Amino acid sequence: MHITQLNWECLLHLFSFLDKNSRKSLAKTCHKLLQVFQDPSLWSLLNFHSPAELQKDNFLLGPALRYLSICWYSERVKVCNIEDWMKNNFQRDFCNRHENTVSDFLLEVCNRCPNLLSLTLSGCGHVTDDCILLLLKNCPNLRTLKLENCVRITDRTLEAATLLGGSLQTLHVDFCRNITQTGLERVREKRPSITLRAERSANMIPDNKPEKKVLLEKASRKSVQ
Repeated sequence: MHITQLNWECLLHLFSFLDKNSRKSLAKTCHKLLQVFQDPSLWSLLNFHSPAELQKDNFLLGPALRYLSICWYSERVKVCNIEDWMKNNFQRDFCNRHENTVSDFLLEVCNRCPNLLSLTLSGCGHVTDDCILLLLKNCPNLRTLKLENCVRITDRTLEAATLLGGSLQTLHVDFCRNITQTGLERVREKRPSITLRAERSANMIPDNKPEKKVLLEKASRKSVQ
């Protein structure tokens, strides 16, 4: 019996056990398997392990997507975590190659995946508050938002979660160094029903823009004098 003789449900079940690359390879063998690959019900869950994976054509992005995870665990993440004004030319060049990759992908999610229920981002050092705010606006059913080691995320994301995350039940902002204790307390005050976690975030040293650092140094010198 040839694989294409299986009924649609069996083929979908078979594809569900394959990773994205294997699904794409199998889809190239014949038109029927390509149609299976393009079935929206096959793409309710997407996991990515680096920004480079977001630029491949081995997945389908659409309204069926419910669970999305982009988790980059690599030594290269440390480069993205360096403040922009402290990066050398090599580090800037490295970041320029993928600086907007995750953000651009999330914009596509905003436009094409209104039924998203869960988003997990880890090591995405270039994702900004504006990007998360837009996603909360366009994905009103979002229940779980987990952000880890996303250094550009600030209290603006926390505020957006309280105002726009009407369906939000779980909010994690672990190791996000520009989150403050004040921002966390506001979330607990305004949305006590949200399960909030912020491991190490409010205890980390936040970024300061160069002009702010100068002002702080001047204030410190004056206090010493």
